Formats: sequence, C-alpha cells, structure tokens
Amino acid sequence: MSARNILRSLLLLLAITAHAETLTGTVVGVADGDTITVLDENHQQYKIRLSGIDAPEKRQAFGQRSKAEMSRLVFGKPVDVLWNKRDRYRRIIGKVMVANSNCRLPQCPKTLDAGLAQITVGLAWWYKKYAKDQTAEDAGRYEFAEHEAQGKHVGLWADRQPIPPWIWRRGKR
Repeated sequence: MSARNILRSLLLLLAITAHAETLTGTVVGVADGDTITVLDENHQQYKIRLSGIDAPEKRQAFGQRSKAEMSRLVFGKPVDVLWNKRDRYRRIIGKVMVANSNCRLPQCPKTLDAGLAQITVGLAWWYKKYAKDQTAEDAGRYEFAEHEAQGKHVGLWADRQPIPPWIWRRGKR
C-alpha cells in the first residue's frame, strides 16, 4: 500500500470517527434482520438501520430467520449504537454493539458487532455499496465474513443463487 493510500485511509478513519456519536439504550423492537428500535434512558425511541449490512426482506427467503437471529442477538438487551448519519427515512445508520450472550459478569462489555454477526452466520450481505461509510477495518471484516459464510454455505449461502435484497426489492416495485 502506498504512503498516499495509507494517508487517505487514515484521514477517512479520522473523518468517520471524529463525527461519530454514541446512542446507548435497550432494544425494544426488531423489524427485520437489519432494523431495530432502541429506547434510550429518557424513554425516547430511535429506529436504527444497521450500517454495512443488508438482510433479506421478511417475505424473502431467509427473511424470517434473519429477523429471528437479530432478535436473539439484541432484543431486550442494552446496546451502544455508533453512528454519524441518517438515511432518507430519518433512521439512524449505525454499528450496533451488544454484549456477548456468553458473558456472565454483572456489567458485560459490548464487544459483539451485531451486523458482523449477521453476516458471519449467513443471514445478511455485506452492503458493499455503502462500504465508504465504514472504517476500512470494518469493511475488511465484513467482506471477509461474507466470503467465509459463502465458502461454508451457511444461512442464505446454502441456496445456489441467493437474491440480494437490493435486487429483490427492485423486482417488487
């Protein structure tokens, strides 16, 4: 990697993290495999669209499994949402961090990236179209996890030709 590319990557990382905010709350709703509702300590609800992933739609193959897995990961649990933008529907686009379900401490650290977990088990795609909104490190992790899930034929990768949700939605219009 050239010095110029390294410098660009560092500047992008600084730009992303410099404007990042953290929303802390409890997950009170799971709409599908990539959209949740978080209630903060002031009892205000926020719709969150997980960054970096696109999960199958509810009526699409693996849509219900993806939603169920997201529920297992985060429903009723405290989360930190690291974010710096909203989408056209005014949802927060963010990285959702939750404690690992194996942790038995009274205050478990939120070290599990729910979006990355969805990709790892084959219940979401890495949303390459928006990779520029991720840190280079996260984009690399998400891309690697998708390749691993594909290679192991887990989740939606068990299908011969799974249809990405962005293509499936186009067909529904």
